[in-house]
Amino acid sequence: MQKAEKLRRGDRVAIVSLSSGMLGEEFCSHNVEIGTARLRAFGLEPVFMPNSLKGIEYLKEHPEARAEDLKRAFLDDSIAGVICAIGGDDTYRLLPYLMEDTEFTDGVRSHPKLFTGFSDTTINHLMFYRLGLSTYYGPNFICDLGEIADEMLPYSKKAFESYLEGNDCREIVSSQIWYEERKDFSRAAMGTERVAHREERGYELLQGSDEFQGELLGGCLDSLYDILSGNRYDDEKRICEKYGIFPCQEEWAGKILFIETCEEKPKPELFEKEVAALKDQGVFQVINGILVGKPQDECYYEEYKAILKRVVNNERLPIVYNVNFGHSMPRCALPYGGHVRVDMKQKKIYVN
Repeated sequence: MQKAEKLRRGDRVAIVSLSSGMLGEEFCSHNVEIGTARLRAFGLEPVFMPNSLKGIEYLKEHPEARAEDLKRAFLDDSIAGVICAIGGDDTYRLLPYLMEDTEFTDGVRSHPKLFTGFSDTTINHLMFYRLGLSTYYGPNFICDLGEIADEMLPYSKKAFESYLEGNDCREIVSSQIWYEERKDFSRAAMGTERVAHREERGYELLQGSDEFQGELLGGCLDSLYDILSGNRYDDEKRICEKYGIFPCQEEWAGKILFIETCEEKPKPELFEKEVAALKDQGVFQVINGILVGKPQDECYYEEYKAILKRVVNNERLPIVYNVNFGHSMPRCALPYGGHVRVDMKQKKIYVN
């Protein structure tokens, strides 16, 4: 796997809307202002790609425009990194425009760039994984850089700072605080703090060895299920299969699977189907362990734990629960293909 260089002061970073086009809507204008100021405070210069601000309806109807922005970012030697605006649910529609464009695929291989985002961005990450580029399942523009409190959430800020030269993150530990999702994201709510709770549990070892290691691979569980089931869009399963987006069983061998649930907060019955879909692919037979993200607002917290143990049905496979990544707040950054060692005696994840 190729690993992009860290960002340096003065670097230009592309902002892309690969899923939802909400970044271009008036109701997100304050997020644009806040996120732009924070990037500049980090010494970075944001570059909003030509189609990134064209709004929800335009980008919904023009996946080729979203794809073009990503291609331009990778072919532009003056751009060092790519930050996703937010997630959504149909970024798979970009695959034909990207995976069949040799200029883009060759550009990714010859000019690797730091890439970060989460949620539906899982599909973009898996595309890059297929092309041999290690990316980060981590902060995005609207949710993190554009957080409407007066400051970025400290834990998430540290995750973003790990993308900067001289700020390597070698240990990931549980956040001492977790935050409820906002109910009001409007300009009028700028400067208000999120409802915060002290973390009472930290990382939980549900079963298996208290120490294990391997390379990271995974994403949003709901997105993975959509790839495998085709339940959300009729053509998603077919398109993802065509480009080999979901790794085959051999590719999962020795990996650490990381999964988390989205803001839709899947009910336990759906969560069970989603986990079972991974089992049907033979994933649990060959991986070295599982990291599971904290559910947003701790919704179905105990129910998910019971389902994981029941469906996996292998007491020797380590499962670590309540890790701060994905849709919970705050969030860390996990490197695709990055080697980690999980030590539950210390309750730490060591990144090599």
